[in-house]
Amino acid sequence: MKISSLFGKGRAILSFEVFPPKKTSPVETIYSTLGELKELEPDFISVTYGAGGNAADTTTCDIAAYITNELKIPSAAHLTCVYSTKEDILTRLAQLKERNVDNILALRGDVNPEIPRLHDFEYASDLTAFIKANGDFHVSGACYPECHLESANIIEDIQNLKYKVEAGAEHLMTQLFFDNAAFYDFYEKMQIAGIKVPVEAGIMPVTNKKQIERMVSMCGASLPAKFSKVMQKYENNPEALRDAGIAYAVDQIVDLLSNGVDGIHLYTMNNPYVARKISESVKNLL
Repeated sequence: MKISSLFGKGRAILSFEVFPPKKTSPVETIYSTLGELKELEPDFISVTYGAGGNAADTTTCDIAAYITNELKIPSAAHLTCVYSTKEDILTRLAQLKERNVDNILALRGDVNPEIPRLHDFEYASDLTAFIKANGDFHVSGACYPECHLESANIIEDIQNLKYKVEAGAEHLMTQLFFDNAAFYDFYEKMQIAGIKVPVEAGIMPVTNKKQIERMVSMCGASLPAKFSKVMQKYENNPEALRDAGIAYAVDQIVDLLSNGVDGIHLYTMNNPYVARKISESVKNLL
């Protein structure tokens, strides 16, 4: 099932994101997590790209195929291009199609200054157009409510996002954010620019202070005073921080749903407990 068919039914959708196990762990370790997430009945589950540019590594495809074929839930495989040739991408597309995975989140991928990058694809929009030209896939794109770190300003970032949509992205998922006002401002700018595809708000519950600080440094999300106080007060009490983080995420989601957001994309961090607490809190609002 293509993700595009989930929208336009008069309700917001709820999706989850998971990541492949570390290379030192067998891929089967994630299956129990996925079994618990299935019980929460998400509209789809996305799987991050853990191959590091190695075309022989099919971990993301394996997990996405398991979600689609065994759990009977639509899946979306992340696909990056910064270290891929066109031949590499064609191989990936063939693997996904062979295993009934119809949805791809097209990403440029992070640039490692110590590794020479390839130049078959410069941007995610290039990858998006290539996928659309070489297979019958639904393509999703990423967006940054508080501006991509490499963009000169939000105007440039919105213009680049429009290029991505024009290249074939049919649905967008935002990077994590903790200030809903930033999302609303970004969404308004998207509308003014003529970007009309469905947008899911990316929400990451706070469960570990160092983890959140690392993610924020990578994506540029701001920390509202209310959020910072939560971390400061409970940073040395893991259970309290977890529960406060869940409550903060639920508060964000309730506000977003009340304001008519197209969907919520929950960064589960492979934690079924947190996903369950949040899902059960908002299920009647969807």
